[in-house]
Amino acid sequence: MAIAQLPSIVIDCPDPAALATFYGTMLDWKVELSPGWADIRTEGNCISFQQVEDYTPPEWPGQKVPQQMHLDVIVDDLDAAEAAVLQLGATKHEHQPGTSFRVFLDPAGHPFCLCVD
Repeated sequence: MAIAQLPSIVIDCPDPAALATFYGTMLDWKVELSPGWADIRTEGNCISFQQVEDYTPPEWPGQKVPQQMHLDVIVDDLDAAEAAVLQLGATKHEHQPGTSFRVFLDPAGHPFCLCVD
């Protein structure tokens, strides 16, 4: 039996509503907003966003300000998904270390990857 359950992953950011809207739209999950906090949800899954004063985005792939986590999301078509996340406000990172995935920065500067199986 599990000791605990994972109700959500929490991501620090300067604007929880903006980042939740970005990921909620990308994943087609429900967005729930509160002051200084936001959640995106789908059946059995939740990602939360917490407002942090003086937020500093990670510098990837460098480690001066290291990433502490990132999301990998599975897509059917890398080119179509890339166009869609760029339209939402993502930035494609200049460093692309693989061919079966692409690295982007969300609007708060967190790296995330679009991946194909």
